[in-house]
Amino acid sequence: MLLLLLHLLLPLGSDGAQNSNTTSEGCQIIHPPWEGGIRYRGLTRDQVRAINFLPVDYEIEYVCRGDREVVGPKVRKCLSNGSWTDMDMPSRCVRTCSKSYLTLDNGTAFLRGGNRPALDGAWVDFRCDPGFHLVGSSRSICARGQWDTPKPSCQVKRTTYTAPSSGRRAVYIGALFPMSGGWPGGQACQPAVEMALEDVNSRRDILPDYELKLIHHDSKCDPGQATKYLYELLYNDPIKIILLPGCSSVSTLVAEAARMWNLIVLSYGSSSPALSNRQRFPTFFRTHPSATLHNPTRVKLFEKWGWKKIATIQQTTEVFTSTLDDLEERVKEAGIEITFRQSFFSDPAVPVKNLKRQDARIIVGLFYETEARKVFCEVYKERLFGKKYVWFLIGWYADNWFRTPDPAINCTEQEMAEAVEGHVTTEIVMLNPENTRGISNMTSQEFVQKLTQRLGSKKAEETGGFQEAPLAYDAIWALALALNKTSGGSGVHSSGGVRLEDFNYNNQTITDQIYRAMNSSSFEGVSGHVVFDASGSRMARTLIEQLQGGKYMQIGYYDSTKDDLHWLGADKWIGGSPPADQTVVITTFRYLSQKLFISVSVLSSLGIVLAIVCLSFNIYNSHVRYIQNSQPNLNNLTAVGCSLALAAVFPLGLDGYHIRKGHFPFVCQARLWLLGLGFSLGYGSMFTKIWWVHTVFTKKEEKKERRKTLESWKLYATVGLLVGLDVFTLVIWQIVDPLHRTIEVLCLITAPVTMILSSQQDAAFAFASLAIVFSSYITLVVLFVPKMRRLITRGEWQSEAQDTMKTGSSTNNNEEEKSRLLEKENRELEKIIAEKEERVSELRHQLQSRQQLRSRRHPPTPPDPSGGLPCGTSEPPDRLSCDGSRVHLLYK
Repeated sequence: MLLLLLHLLLPLGSDGAQNSNTTSEGCQIIHPPWEGGIRYRGLTRDQVRAINFLPVDYEIEYVCRGDREVVGPKVRKCLSNGSWTDMDMPSRCVRTCSKSYLTLDNGTAFLRGGNRPALDGAWVDFRCDPGFHLVGSSRSICARGQWDTPKPSCQVKRTTYTAPSSGRRAVYIGALFPMSGGWPGGQACQPAVEMALEDVNSRRDILPDYELKLIHHDSKCDPGQATKYLYELLYNDPIKIILLPGCSSVSTLVAEAARMWNLIVLSYGSSSPALSNRQRFPTFFRTHPSATLHNPTRVKLFEKWGWKKIATIQQTTEVFTSTLDDLEERVKEAGIEITFRQSFFSDPAVPVKNLKRQDARIIVGLFYETEARKVFCEVYKERLFGKKYVWFLIGWYADNWFRTPDPAINCTEQEMAEAVEGHVTTEIVMLNPENTRGISNMTSQEFVQKLTQRLGSKKAEETGGFQEAPLAYDAIWALALALNKTSGGSGVHSSGGVRLEDFNYNNQTITDQIYRAMNSSSFEGVSGHVVFDASGSRMARTLIEQLQGGKYMQIGYYDSTKDDLHWLGADKWIGGSPPADQTVVITTFRYLSQKLFISVSVLSSLGIVLAIVCLSFNIYNSHVRYIQNSQPNLNNLTAVGCSLALAAVFPLGLDGYHIRKGHFPFVCQARLWLLGLGFSLGYGSMFTKIWWVHTVFTKKEEKKERRKTLESWKLYATVGLLVGLDVFTLVIWQIVDPLHRTIEVLCLITAPVTMILSSQQDAAFAFASLAIVFSSYITLVVLFVPKMRRLITRGEWQSEAQDTMKTGSSTNNNEEEKSRLLEKENRELEKIIAEKEERVSELRHQLQSRQQLRSRRHPPTPPDPSGGLPCGTSEPPDRLSCDGSRVHLLYK
């Protein structure tokens, strides 16, 4: 990729995208804003200058110089209608104030007057965490790219921690809340923890001699950031009796290090299955169930909907990798196969394309909310959604997670909503569905109302961690009850208890007692019944939801401990039913069109009737000489052969619609025998006649005479030989490889053919049957109709009948033979006469020539008294002979 910055002197804030024209060739090229450029991927500077349009689906990216940032769409895509995406929003390069003011160590920076980045007119309010005080101005305003005051800092309060004025001693909790990052759960969980501390501290029956206090930092769900704050919590006063992290990656770090300080770790928002390892994390507890609790529910749903093949895509983090490993083991036990397993670190484009390429249908996605938006933007581009696909996601995202603006993606809110529609989520039941009061004397609904008021937002449910807030609230109650049990419930004067204020990072005795008390926890909280298993994980039911019309709807509950699936029947599918888990090959029999079969059968029946009429006519008029001269017996065989060929059309059209499976061998043999014998009889007879005519008119004269007297039995023997060869071949075929029914599956290769032909079986039957019908019709019409026409129009059949009535008998074969002999003798006599006449003509010519020669040599003599006859004869000569000077006439 080449980064090309094109600088044009345009007015500040102008954007060439608003002046682009549509064309069928693509989209008109966009010019960069002031103080910025555009990355044209794969094009050089000269290539950009030489073109005016960019192709459909081409993407451009805005970049800015120096301390300026892009405001508006950062990426545009050329649409098929010739326009660029987000044309209503200009892209500008504007000066921004330093981002360093947007974060505050050991505190929080609140940006007001606009969204990130900080533009002119925006300001930041600073607030330090408990235990720290602010040094510097509490507000800074952005003007002309500069903050008007130096950045403040939060420093530790160097004060001595004493008991409250009420006489209760303070017990400190060190907390890490992810206010941003992959899971910003601290936004709602921190207020929930503060609510719980207020409620616990207001009770006189729980920790009456102690008051719980909170020291917290923003971990940003980042292990690196959490490491910094963890050591601040450990090495700065006061001593914390417990650590309260959120986010699995942070909890893994904290829990692994906490045992070195003899600290109990209690998490409210960690679902990584790896945290269930007691050897690695011996002091870890969590009110958030392990992510593996989703897997039995997923497997149950796979079995319910009959899916045997699934695919997965995960973000490369320990929590999702270990969850997927557990899922793979569970589906294998259930006889389900994970066919494709894809993973990504930050860019899911290639894994999503691989899922599309592998024809994945049922897909389990494991990733944080920010990455989920990236995944489904790519899902939309690859069209990996709709009625053929089902996505399974984690249920702890915010309800509007796919509508949240995200500069990291270039998909619109509408495109995202279309891509995520219909997906299924599995979510731990984090809010008690029963309207009962628990340890806090609040119902779950009262807790939600109180938390919503505390958040002060009209859309509190869209706040990060809102769903996990009941778990954070109950985590404080679990801690308070465990500490109360450890201390004996009445502080220093209790019997059998310990002094919590004596705890330090080397006191393992108190840690062990807190561990045992925590391990035996059992109470009703706002999230339901709170109890920990042997690995320290919360046990709970699973809620199943589906996104319908942009809203999550509950469709069922599952209790893995009892294998109890409570189905609400509210699931809806884009295609009307759950899709298949793969491309399904359904074997269906394709039957012949009955209209076509009936139509061709009628034609065949009419053809058989025509053949019978022709056969009857030929037999009835067999005494007529004109019919006898055309070899009527061969014609009869032709008519019979056409009838058999036409009869083959009926079994040719029989299929599973008409007959049973066991009848197919007989039907197949009938097709073969009828068509084979019909062809041999019909066209074998015609071939014999043609061969006979050919030999008569192509041989020498003497052989012609012999052919004209060819005996009829030789013709019939020729036909019999052809039929015999056909019968022999059919018998061998039937014995060696008899015909039977086979089933063929339609594949993608034949799909283009089926688009041209309505059905293959109809086309095949129509071609074969119509070829038989029309050839038989043509044969019968050409062979018999002229004979019928002649006999009828000329009345020859009537004259022959009258002659028969007069003579009492018709001409038989002997008389015909005599007639042939007489004709032969006449031809021989005519030949002899022609030869004699030719000889006489030659002799006369010779005589005339000699007389002319003689007349030239001798003058004429007086006429002879004898009349000119030589030698005194009075008879005409038969031939002449010369002897000396006289001519002698030879008489016959």
